[in-house]
Amino acid sequence: MNKKSEKGTKELNPVLRIAVVITASLIFAVNINTFVHTGGLLPGGASGVTLLIQQIGIKFFNVKIPYTLVNVLINAFPVYIGFKFIGKKFTALSCVVIVLSSVLTDIIPAYTITKDTLLISIFGGLINGVAISMCLLVDATSGGTDFISIYLSEKNGIDSFNIILGFNAVILTVAGFLFSWDKALYSIIFQYVSTMTIRLLYRKYQQTTLFIVTKEPKKICEIIYDMSHHGATIMEGEGSYEHDEKKIIYSVVSSAEANKVVKAIREYEPDAFVNEFKSERISGRFYRVPKD
Repeated sequence: MNKKSEKGTKELNPVLRIAVVITASLIFAVNINTFVHTGGLLPGGASGVTLLIQQIGIKFFNVKIPYTLVNVLINAFPVYIGFKFIGKKFTALSCVVIVLSSVLTDIIPAYTITKDTLLISIFGGLINGVAISMCLLVDATSGGTDFISIYLSEKNGIDSFNIILGFNAVILTVAGFLFSWDKALYSIIFQYVSTMTIRLLYRKYQQTTLFIVTKEPKKICEIIYDMSHHGATIMEGEGSYEHDEKKIIYSVVSSAEANKVVKAIREYEPDAFVNEFKSERISGRFYRVPKD
């Protein structure tokens, strides 16, 4: 892979990154002060724990605890994981999201769009998933369990957002005992919609397997490597109808890269036969662009 290609996969425009995380922080805060507060939901992760602590303070101690104070304290350990194991710039930018979204949540007034709890759960979860995906796409995160999820994904090479969904379900079980089971169950819908939105929009930790029947195996391998930094295996084949010699390329790339790789292959060799399908799990060496 040439230096230009490698640089293009690693570096993002810093101004764009800042603009996106500021926008995402505003979306987080508005979502909490409209959908989440109106529905009495817990969005999961650090923000969900923060809201749970706020609700406990109000109900049992008649004390209103600032969102910023609790959310920043809860994120202290995940931020440590980020700095130590993921990436310093990545974590620093994530800290901007954590602090800014917390402050905005405290200062933006609450507003009711709808009181239908099911609509709140679905559309609130959708908006939450979009905001988290915005952060992830510019190499940042909203903090909390997102740090842990990314750490597990980097270490184990799997999409671990479902693990976090299970962890959040445990938190909501506690909320169900303390408050309302209806709100806890609606919060699970909120989190499920959010998780599915993230999986749809952010596919770095999902892999796609490619099988390509080609007449230009070496060039196709070069295209795959130049565009994704992944290798490939060349296998011998034979056409069942004309019994002519075929070359089959086998490769695994991230789902986020699959479309551009296939497009480049089709542009170079329009007659190439390409079969792509989702890989459930892989083991062994698989290149991932490191966090900065």
